[in-house]
Amino acid sequence: MQLLVRFLIGGAVVSVFALAGDLLRPKSFAGLFAAAPSVALATLALTAWQDGATVAATEARSMAAAALGFIVYACLTRRLMSSGRWAAAPVATAALAVWALIAAMAGMALARWLS
Repeated sequence: MQLLVRFLIGGAVVSVFALAGDLLRPKSFAGLFAAAPSVALATLALTAWQDGATVAATEARSMAAAALGFIVYACLTRRLMSSGRWAAAPVATAALAVWALIAAMAGMALARWLS
């Protein structure tokens, strides 16, 4: 359950970054939000320092699962948006649910595979 909560919170944070990058002007300001992977690595380093390698490994698995979910999210969103038949908000919302599902499934599979 704790892994699922981490996946959902992580997905929500990245979605907020993406939305802010899309809404803010000028568009060059959106590059600021491309720093999210760097923030993730910094968080991972801090976790390893404060809580140890075991906790950091769990966090790294969560990040990997969320990244896989994001790849599916990005591909699905691009495909649906390029058709021109869908509005951005419903596509992003539906794809976010797919992201959460993929991330949760990948996280559980990684946890089983690595244990």
